[in-house]
Amino acid sequence: MKNRSWAFLAGGLLVALLLAGVVSNYASSHPDGLDSSLLKGCTVDADDNIVGGSCPAQQARDHELADSPLADYGVRGVRNSFVSTGLSGVLGVLVTFAIGAGGFWLLRRRGTTPTDGTTPTGGNGDTTTPAEGDPATSDDVRRRADAAS
Repeated sequence: MKNRSWAFLAGGLLVALLLAGVVSNYASSHPDGLDSSLLKGCTVDADDNIVGGSCPAQQARDHELADSPLADYGVRGVRNSFVSTGLSGVLGVLVTFAIGAGGFWLLRRRGTTPTDGTTPTGGNGDTTTPAEGDPATSDDVRRRADAAS
């Protein structure tokens, strides 16, 4: 991979980490319209606890993973909510990036195998010679000459 591609990936990862670690703390604590619509018909207090009325939100139950280490956009055991939310976002970005990078690495390593018994083309191990009259012949020759120098 070229240095320019690595710089682009590193820059994108840095921006994602900054957004997840810092900016996510300034997002609305009530961003979901679904939650708001489920509370219609109920009276809620300042802590969003239902104190009266009748609404669909009264039937809500905790999710199966409510006790997981990263539940509710925070890290269990971290008392400071700013740090907990930021750390949760950073961990989410890193895990997502690792899964994506691993998937791309596996796909790149896999390559393609021709069914006619010839050597696979493409990638760094390209050992095939282009056919006479192939429009990509001059590009392939130029690319190999650049790689050799």
